[in-house]
Amino acid sequence: MQYHPETCRKTLQSPWGLLTLAANPNGLCGVWFENQKHCPDTQSWKVNKHDPLLLQAEQILEQYFQHNWPSGSSAHMVLKKLPLDLSGGTVFQQAVWQALLSIPMGQTCSYGELAAAIGRPHAVRAVGTAIGRNPISILIPCHRVLGALGQLTGYAGGVWRKQALLKLENVHFLTEEIQRP
Repeated sequence: MQYHPETCRKTLQSPWGLLTLAANPNGLCGVWFENQKHCPDTQSWKVNKHDPLLLQAEQILEQYFQHNWPSGSSAHMVLKKLPLDLSGGTVFQQAVWQALLSIPMGQTCSYGELAAAIGRPHAVRAVGTAIGRNPISILIPCHRVLGALGQLTGYAGGVWRKQALLKLENVHFLTEEIQRP
């Protein structure tokens, strides 16, 4: 993925480890857990603790951590005033990420349902790959996508984090308890 040359970053402590937030003049372009798969090298990006987009994203995430996000609301509703820059993804990836925004808090869908929702019912694996490349963890809720039988599946930030996020949202899923590494 390509990132805007004026991308800036800041870090935020979450209940599940350090998050790196990134923004550029076009919008919020990243929220990654420490050691997350597919996280770009952010070290060359300027640290900006006062960037308005990063502060707004931090505030939304803090509300989420405190379980102060309206039940049943979708990320579309919560993020309507926060511009997102998803331009680093392919057209297909962007379609998948946009579809993720419509999954309400406290609800889930399967990879197959998401593939059907974007008009690509036979592209389940490609949808899974695009979900794994989601650059804006938590806020674009890829953690709300489960296997066809309601089981936990992979998560770029670690399956134990996916489990924790779903528990925070009071979502029921099929799994054995997964321990934090």
